[in-house]
Amino acid sequence: MFQRLSADTRRLSPAARQANRPAMSTTTRFAPSPTGTLHVGNIRTALHNWFLARKAGGRFLLRIDDTDAERSREEYVDAIRADLAWLGLDFDGEERQSARLDRYDNALASLHAAGRVYACYETTQELDLKRKVQLGRGLPPIYDRAALALSEADHAAKAAQGIAPHWRFKLDHAEPIEWYDGVRGAQKFDPASLSDPVIRRADGSWLYLLPSAVDDMEMGITDVLRGEDHVSNTAVQIQMFTALYAAQHKEPEIPRFAHEALLIGKEGKLSKRLGSLGCESFKERGIEPEAIVALLARLGTSQPIEPIADRRKLVSSFDLSTFGRAPAKFDDAELDRINTAIIHQTEFADVAGRLPERMDEAAWHAIRPNLSTLADAAEWWRIVTGPIVLPGFSAEDRVYLAQAAKALDFTGDDPWHALTGVLKEMTGRKGKALFLPLRQALTGQDSGPDMRELLPVIGEEKAAARLLRAAK
Repeated sequence: MFQRLSADTRRLSPAARQANRPAMSTTTRFAPSPTGTLHVGNIRTALHNWFLARKAGGRFLLRIDDTDAERSREEYVDAIRADLAWLGLDFDGEERQSARLDRYDNALASLHAAGRVYACYETTQELDLKRKVQLGRGLPPIYDRAALALSEADHAAKAAQGIAPHWRFKLDHAEPIEWYDGVRGAQKFDPASLSDPVIRRADGSWLYLLPSAVDDMEMGITDVLRGEDHVSNTAVQIQMFTALYAAQHKEPEIPRFAHEALLIGKEGKLSKRLGSLGCESFKERGIEPEAIVALLARLGTSQPIEPIADRRKLVSSFDLSTFGRAPAKFDDAELDRINTAIIHQTEFADVAGRLPERMDEAAWHAIRPNLSTLADAAEWWRIVTGPIVLPGFSAEDRVYLAQAAKALDFTGDDPWHALTGVLKEMTGRKGKALFLPLRQALTGQDSGPDMRELLPVIGEEKAAARLLRAAK
């Protein structure tokens, strides 16, 4: 999967090396934990990784991060797959972390043999107290590596007491951690400013960092695109990649990383409501998947957000260099606007199976400009098929509508303009006085679709009957 680096390239700094890597077959991944359903934030992450892979003609993988056996649920796995399918985000392979636990055991063993992990026994309360003391002294609240001073006898005593250790990855403080970030540019971390991260709990369960690094290595992930809340995780994982490759006596092949700004709401922070917005809530509102894709494709970039239903155009224009550093604001009103515009350009063939029974292409074209959601089509179709509720008409208007019933003529291509042209000559009416009583009698509404298109859909017999009924 990976191409080897030349000797000249290996002499570059890590950041420069990554920026100068040869082209590879792009492989990205989306790695949700099945502890709940997808929300708009991780939908955006999935979408951007899908774009990145599809633009490069590469592969997009789904990895279910289900090492948390207590909170993971199979129904959430099914829901994640269903949501990705609804959004049109097909994937080229799927892995389950729960099926790879032996790989993580082996990785831990190899790191232990290399002196890159160590056992610790502090309780949560003890660690909290240490952090408070450090903060009180004006020091960064990072782990003090006290466990490294424990002797073999100390470890044996803990084991005799039945106290299981948790495991930390030992960061190498010798040189800075550097990489070139696809969104943030050159990044540099002092590893001494970071805590040695816990990678395995005392109960044997895994935290995110090591399994993710192992999987990215073994699945050939070339590009990791995720939220900026993972930046410090990336610094740690770069050292994990290096250590794991060293344990295998291989040249490190570290993925390219990019960290996009997080989503926020209009109120300026990520609200609980925004976090709960998922595919089910979008479906309930009548939001089309293409509207979500069009909005999230460019949210937080310098590119205009447009109602683009053509997925190929969005893929070809996807560009990490257009991503900004400022938080991206998710706005329901903007999504509604995009959704309405998407509906207005949707062809009949694409929605025929979701429309009311017997509704044809002519009816779709007539009512489409008046829809905000596809569900609105049912109400307009009810108006076409009847019955309708009529408003009250003045005596003068009733006479006018009786004249309209007699003048109705469907022999031409445009019965609406034929009717209004005759009535204008007969009555001298114009503007609202000419058109509104006719619309009200034919639809029961004051406004709506273009009557030139709608009247043929209603049909001559039904239109005549409605006009005569209104004239009584």
